[in-house]
Amino acid sequence: MKDKGTLVVISGFSGAGKGTVSKALVEKFGYSLSVSATTRQPREGEQDGREYYFKSEDDFLRLIDYNGFIEYAQYVDHYYGTPRKFVEDELEAGHVVILEIEVQGAMKIKEQYPDAILLFITAPSIEVLKNRLIGRGTETAEVVEKRMRRAAEEAESIEQYEFIVSNEEGKLEDCMNTIHSIIESESCRITKRQEFVASLREGLEEYKENTEKEK
Repeated sequence: MKDKGTLVVISGFSGAGKGTVSKALVEKFGYSLSVSATTRQPREGEQDGREYYFKSEDDFLRLIDYNGFIEYAQYVDHYYGTPRKFVEDELEAGHVVILEIEVQGAMKIKEQYPDAILLFITAPSIEVLKNRLIGRGTETAEVVEKRMRRAAEEAESIEQYEFIVSNEEGKLEDCMNTIHSIIESESCRITKRQEFVASLREGLEEYKENTEKEK
């Protein structure tokens, strides 16, 4: 019996830096990052299969019909979804898998994977959040306002998460290390270490049998 992998769901307001944090965790600690599929257009510098799998709406809906997603949701006029096969294969292999998804999807993940860690990343203030969105330079003022209104809706669900971490300006390393500590502590749960527990029992039973033979 192999120790179970750990599923980590990272959500956060648009502009909070959850994508940057997730990628940094993968680079530093070797976690597996599930790449989501989306129907939105790629931003400058984004590549298919790296930031997202960019799909047409028809292709996305076809994958829904094939049960190809663990979860999917519509966010600011576009669909986003988590491909099923990659996540299940990585968990089976005992790896830490990070899902960077929206609030709607996070709730669906928790229903299917009760042991998943739900973590919410926020900017230190609403002013900083809005300035980050404007600073991207990739979205119109109308889209920025849509994202801010959506953030207000998402804030209603924060209590559904187990952890909240502030991504402070210039302190990415601190944010990343805090999240890593959370993951490490959760990985020590007995339910996650069944293979290790079984090996301890087997070794102690063997020791007991050997000492009894020596008497």
